[in-house]
Amino acid sequence: MHPLRKQRLKWVLLIVVASSIAVGLFTFALRENINLFYTPIQIVDGEAPTDVRLRAGGMVVKGSIERADDSLFVAFRVTDGAESVRIEYTGILPDLFAEGEAIVATGVLDQNRVLQASEVLAKHDETYMPPEVAEAMEQGHQRREAQKGSGAESPSGYSKGYPSEEKNYDR
Repeated sequence: MHPLRKQRLKWVLLIVVASSIAVGLFTFALRENINLFYTPIQIVDGEAPTDVRLRAGGMVVKGSIERADDSLFVAFRVTDGAESVRIEYTGILPDLFAEGEAIVATGVLDQNRVLQASEVLAKHDETYMPPEVAEAMEQGHQRREAQKGSGAESPSGYSKGYPSEEKNYDR
């Protein structure tokens, strides 16, 4: 092989290897920062993975907010119109957080299908609803109508999506 050709081949191989490493590192970094959005009905149906960072959103169920007297712990339920999911959060909630309002929570889903939130975001005015929440609400209503039409209960076994649970503030 001609020396000039050898040198070009080395440079091409070096560029290919360097590019492959760069793409691999970029993909790994993105994977760590991707938070998939799940609706309450998807979480109840078991479609959302546990022990993985994700986002869930919907409307805060009226009467579901539970606050600890001695800490910043708060638990509440979020619904998409068909099912609801319990969210537990320790921290200061946004000023616009209220019952019946749209929120998006980021956290990790535990084995009991309770979202252990690390961040809670509330909508910013009375007319805005996050697109993910609006779509989730619409899909929830459609699934609920389909279930009513077939006479089937929810896959979770709870017809209203409110499993019995004990209040536990020992965290």
